[in-house]
Amino acid sequence: MAKKKSSRSRSKKGKRRTSSKKKKKKQPRLPSIQLSRDAQLDILGYGMLTVAALTILALLSVQRGALLGPWVALLTRIFGWGVYVVPFFIGAIGLYLVLRHFGDRIPRPQPEQIVGIVLLFLNILVTIHFPLMWMTGLDAQQLAEEGRGGGTLGAGMGNLLVRGLGGPGTALALLALWTLSVFFTFGVSPAEMARELAKLVERLTAQIRATRIQRPIQPPLPSASPTQADLDEAYAPAPEEPVIRGPQTDVVPVRPRPDTEPVSEYVHPRVLGEQSWQPPALDAILEPGDTQDLDQEMMRQQARIIEETLTSLGAPVKVKEVNQGPAITQFGVEPLHTTNKRGKQTRVKVSKIASLADDVALALSAKTIRIQTPIPRKGLIGIEIPNQDISLVALRDIIESESWQRTQSNLRLGLGQDVSGMPFVTDLTAMPHLLIAGATGSGKSVCINAILAALLLQNTPADLRLLMVDPKRVELTQYGGIPHLLAPVIVDVERVPGALNWLLREMDGRYRKFANVSARDIDYYNEQVVPDNPEAKLMPYIVVVVDELADLMMLSPQETERSICRLAQMARATGIHLIIATQRPSVDVVTGLIKANFSARIAFAVASTVDSRVILDSPGAERLLGRGDMLFVPPDAAEPIRLQGAYVADEELRRLVRYWKGGRDLREPERAPTPQPSPPVQLPLQEQLVAAPAVEFEDDLLPDALSILLAENRASISLLQRRLRIGYTRSARIIDLLAEKGIVGPSQPGGKAREVNRAQAQALLQQAGGR
Repeated sequence: MAKKKSSRSRSKKGKRRTSSKKKKKKQPRLPSIQLSRDAQLDILGYGMLTVAALTILALLSVQRGALLGPWVALLTRIFGWGVYVVPFFIGAIGLYLVLRHFGDRIPRPQPEQIVGIVLLFLNILVTIHFPLMWMTGLDAQQLAEEGRGGGTLGAGMGNLLVRGLGGPGTALALLALWTLSVFFTFGVSPAEMARELAKLVERLTAQIRATRIQRPIQPPLPSASPTQADLDEAYAPAPEEPVIRGPQTDVVPVRPRPDTEPVSEYVHPRVLGEQSWQPPALDAILEPGDTQDLDQEMMRQQARIIEETLTSLGAPVKVKEVNQGPAITQFGVEPLHTTNKRGKQTRVKVSKIASLADDVALALSAKTIRIQTPIPRKGLIGIEIPNQDISLVALRDIIESESWQRTQSNLRLGLGQDVSGMPFVTDLTAMPHLLIAGATGSGKSVCINAILAALLLQNTPADLRLLMVDPKRVELTQYGGIPHLLAPVIVDVERVPGALNWLLREMDGRYRKFANVSARDIDYYNEQVVPDNPEAKLMPYIVVVVDELADLMMLSPQETERSICRLAQMARATGIHLIIATQRPSVDVVTGLIKANFSARIAFAVASTVDSRVILDSPGAERLLGRGDMLFVPPDAAEPIRLQGAYVADEELRRLVRYWKGGRDLREPERAPTPQPSPPVQLPLQEQLVAAPAVEFEDDLLPDALSILLAENRASISLLQRRLRIGYTRSARIIDLLAEKGIVGPSQPGGKAREVNRAQAQALLQQAGGR
């Protein structure tokens, strides 16, 4: 019984102890508020903006109050007259802290620029203090106490310079500090400043001389009293001879025209009787584009929606930069860390963010979005959202950009603008061939027109020749008649193999010329060999443009693929480049061998992921918007670049074509067709590309088939397949046509060859003009 009581007492004591412990349990503390670094910087930025605004109001008002009065007095004593600049410095720093999330849209000052601005401000304080001392006769300290001149800061620095360097040394030191501050702030060296100053002096001197030359010299009046007619004749200005300035030529005088003949705005160089062609003036052909308005509030709202949506779905991110282009806006987001079930901090996976693309599109009410993982040369993930309005990208804006000037080549292409609105310029000689694919209406033809316009604006017929294939007969036929064409625009697909065979022979001929003079490529031949050899002629570049590859592959796939691949492999050094487009990007059109030789590709909007993989070897083109939205794969980059293609209006193309045809007024609509001038440089070309045969055949290969049958004295489908390198269907059709004409006999049993009627075959071959 005693043991039971003791156990009970122990249990009671234990309960009492636990109850006392429960009573002594501390109350939970309130959670401490910890602000992130970004929040602290935001608060600091808003605070500095508030201080700057209050300081400006206090400086402009008479009643400053108990708080702002001592603050303004302190600033005035320290900075003197520079007190009016201090609040703007404070506001600029606060504004930068508030708007730092917008990435490249906000200019980021370099450290040397900040040092230059500070030096410039201090130089101003010191410089304005010394003249004021000389004018007022007061001491530097007295001026500083009154808040005049450079204040205490300017007076202290001035006294320090005077005590250490003396009067002349202080002047030299101030001059050196001014030079350094200008150099650091604006990035202009003393040598550049001296050159700009010399140019300014020369420009002013030239203007003064031109004014003196243009001032009419009045003849002296006769001693006798002149009549009014004599005065009018004496003071009449001399007739001025009109001149026309070409883009790259000197001033050429033109005979005065009668009043009845209208004067055109631009006269073609061939009309003036010059011996060489000149590229057209840019402002006479192309129109400038419109500026794009940025909706800052819309971008902030979209950035907030992206952050909230992904955070609610378990993938928190932070928007670090925003790049707005003509068609899309790219938000650069940084994945944040999350806490798993074990309490460990882990970074959000990129694949998880990419899988939530449809959810983000739903939250933003967007048609489609594209996620780029990651952005090249940046540790961010790109979320590309379509703009409400697509801005027009004018080709003239790209040509007038710095990127165009930095690219030193005669085959520059202005493809468009990237996602940040910057012009994108590439070089065709570096590609060296281009494959364009996309669905109908996605912008392929507009892209081809922009490429051709860029080439025609910077090359004459002596520098560039074109060979165009347009089976649709509506896109490239407008260029007919320009002197750059090697042959009229080829619209008959059956003549394309002959043109490709001529290009192969031209390529081989150029390589033989290079071998004879030990030249590496066309640039070395034109720059080093031609000037030293009077018999050698400049070799123009040749650009082949095919608007629809599918029609060529349907007619003769093996021959077309063989010719295109051989040109793509070997024609780069000879200056022959291919630009091929198709609207059916399937594996039987864009074969693996063609893709291997076309490293530069442009993909417009396609219908499925399969088509995107055929063009780019990766998905993404199926999410494009159309109307010029493209993905460009350069030969030196693995990831595609999203661009908004450049646009050339029909009227601009008509002006360009009219210029090269010899039109006189480029701005007026064309009333009557102008005669086509003969090109100054013409390469040897087969007559089959220009002239049609004397006898119209059902198939253009019938004369060649007749020659083969006469040489072999037998006829079979397999024989024509091997010799003409055509398919079975076309070879069988040729045999059937010859059988209907009585040239080929009936089929023989046992697979024997058919007989050939040599007399009828020779007669028909003579009618064809010996083909």
